[in-house]
Amino acid sequence: MKFCKKYQEYMQGQEKKLPGLGFKKLKKMLKKCRSDFQSGNPIDGLHHNQTCPDHHDSQTCPHHCPVCDGTFFPSLLKEMSAVVGFFNERAKKLLELHLASGFRKYFIWIKGKLKKKHVTLIQEGKDLVTYALINAVAVRKILKKYDKVHYSKQGQAFKSQAQSMHIEILQSPWLCELMAFHINLRESKAESSKASALFEGCNLTYNDDGQPSLTCELFDSVKVDIDLTCSICLETVFDPVALTCGHIFCYMCACSAASVTIVDGLKAAEPKAKCPLCRQAGVYEGAVHLDELNILLSRSCHEYWEARLQTERVERLRQIKDYWGHQCQAFMGV
Repeated sequence: MKFCKKYQEYMQGQEKKLPGLGFKKLKKMLKKCRSDFQSGNPIDGLHHNQTCPDHHDSQTCPHHCPVCDGTFFPSLLKEMSAVVGFFNERAKKLLELHLASGFRKYFIWIKGKLKKKHVTLIQEGKDLVTYALINAVAVRKILKKYDKVHYSKQGQAFKSQAQSMHIEILQSPWLCELMAFHINLRESKAESSKASALFEGCNLTYNDDGQPSLTCELFDSVKVDIDLTCSICLETVFDPVALTCGHIFCYMCACSAASVTIVDGLKAAEPKAKCPLCRQAGVYEGAVHLDELNILLSRSCHEYWEARLQTERVERLRQIKDYWGHQCQAFMGV
């Protein structure tokens, strides 16, 4: 079965209408562009016998096509934004329900937001990850098709642009959280065998150096592999936080990179502060604490976690003491 048909069947098979890519519509745009040039119809003053300097085939769309670029990319951009926005919102609400405790959990129950059974929550999370991956495949395939039609690399360039705009769904920190969420539930002693079997595709794996990573493989064509090594301290991420560019760091390492204290937090970072890995600016304000991943790593790397906890406690107390010392001096006018 061709992916276009498979994608359409998946989207139509959902109980509620979900945001998705107009895969068939986008393919028609590219097909029309190709057929117009093959038939000799002029597009924006160009004819089929006029070629771009970089092309050797006169019957292909030009490297920069005003028709495709004026309809194809804006349409794709809008659809990708809707997909990632929906995914982030749903994943955030689902994890909020799972992590709620004490009075907050009771309050959610009273409001009727937690009527679903435990296994149902797991299934909803699995559905969200499936939704994210199949849309990631759709984006990859349609951009590959664009480059094939145009003999260009504009599709790959657009993918990089989408990442800088934070609308690449595999870049979402909530995908990492959902993967950790399922592993946590699967390994819980209270879990039923039925719930455990729902999400075998996600795993916490270790390389030869003992460094962990999250992997997920629900489709043959897509494998998500998230490295859990902080690129600043070169250790397994502790109290992990994901910047809006998608890179994951220890919270204290991220604060250090942003030149802020843990008291001020990452939201106090300068707008021009850059990610230490990809050098993208403005990535700290929307940073997300990865609570599910924190739980997973504290269980899986218990000895390392305890040792790191002691080290972090000392540094955190020092920073808090320095912060309030400066505040007192400022108040006293010293």
